[in-house]
Amino acid sequence: MNLRKIKNALIRITSTIVVVLITIPLLWIIFDVFIKGISVIGLEFLISLPAPIGEGGGIANAILGTLIINAMACAIGLPLGIATGIYLSEYSNDSTFSTFIRTIIYTLSGVPSIILGLFAFALIVIRIGHYTAIAAAFALSIIVIPIVAKATEEGMRAVSIEIREGAFALGLPKWIVVTKIILGVAKSSIITSSLLAFARISGETAPLLFTALFSYYWPRGINEPMASLQVLIYNYAMSGFEAWVIRAWGASLLLLLLVLFINILVRRISTR
Repeated sequence: MNLRKIKNALIRITSTIVVVLITIPLLWIIFDVFIKGISVIGLEFLISLPAPIGEGGGIANAILGTLIINAMACAIGLPLGIATGIYLSEYSNDSTFSTFIRTIIYTLSGVPSIILGLFAFALIVIRIGHYTAIAAAFALSIIVIPIVAKATEEGMRAVSIEIREGAFALGLPKWIVVTKIILGVAKSSIITSSLLAFARISGETAPLLFTALFSYYWPRGINEPMASLQVLIYNYAMSGFEAWVIRAWGASLLLLLLVLFINILVRRISTR
């Protein structure tokens, strides 16, 4: 066996070992959460409100609250992220202002979520005098914006020059070329990043502790405290009561399944 084949075999073996080492913790987490959480999953758990210790209860309000807060965050963050990506890709011309915007986007993507929660707390919660789901959506939308903006910019920049030149050769104005053609070609990147952003904010707890806090009742309005799976898991896990800890594992399993489903969906979209 020559030296080239030996090097190839070593790289293949090393890569396989690294993949196995990365996969084991992931499968361990999934298996552990599944074993500890599956026992509590049932109809009552999914459609009932939380109840006192020993009286059963469920997490339906937290499921609904999570979907409402995430939907509001995406309603704020997705349009802003897509618009920012379009500007950086098609209209920036590498100006000083665009460099500043790009720096802000990359900085926001690395800011700890607890800082964003504190910012929303100071900006909204303190001023209106009570916890609110609006502040939670605002904090989470700041997480969504850089994810979608970067993916939109990269997806639009990846569109071939031939497509651009062909559209301009037909006499189409730039705004139509950008919105109808280039954005249409890059839509898979935008959809993928939007789903990944939704999965990302579904696992954020710190911003919600400072903004929406928690409620043991059905959501009554977006300007009120609202339950979420993330905060419910935190509260139940820290309670010390075995019945609530088990429910925390059940809620963790639902959240894990949601994130896994989104990642599988992203994989399907990206392969197409």
